[in-house]
Amino acid sequence: MNRVVHPIEQESFRRLRSRLDTSHFPPLTRAVVERVVHSAADLDYASDLVLDEAELAAAHAALHAGAPVVADVEMVAAGITRRETVCRLKDARSGPGLTRSAHAVRLAYDEVGPGALWVIGCAPTALEELLTLDASPALVIGLPVGFVGASESKAALRESGLPAVSNVSEKGGSAVAAAALNALLYHPTSSEENDL
Repeated sequence: MNRVVHPIEQESFRRLRSRLDTSHFPPLTRAVVERVVHSAADLDYASDLVLDEAELAAAHAALHAGAPVVADVEMVAAGITRRETVCRLKDARSGPGLTRSAHAVRLAYDEVGPGALWVIGCAPTALEELLTLDASPALVIGLPVGFVGASESKAALRESGLPAVSNVSEKGGSAVAAAALNALLYHPTSSEENDL
């Protein structure tokens, strides 16, 4: 099913491309970079994001084959369109050495098991907890924001070797994390491209 793009969004992306040359990126990388830049109106994401086209292709296939999507917070879940998500933050409890966000990741993993796409845009502790699990994710979009733990958790994600989208700086957040997932949702599959 093709997505209808509003004229305002079309114009916004036209202006983005007039200010930022993304033509050298491979297709899925370009889609993610552009959607993240668009969501934050921040051109610096083009050089701050760390992502791999082959990992994005595998994640794109898993997503369109029905792999579950897990969000760390409701704000991320609300930003993901055209797909149901799992977010267990409402059910989570904090305890000694465990934040609510970390507990929510444990609860979500118990529900979805391995092979999910994880979208973390708020809590560095959620990303840190995910890295302790044997989640075998299709992809981790690790874009938590903040001055405490955000950069470090994203560095740990990159060092883990898991398929991931992250960024180097402290910036991030729910909107950019959801945008990265939406880029993969909106990008056509090969069968959709053949239908055009």
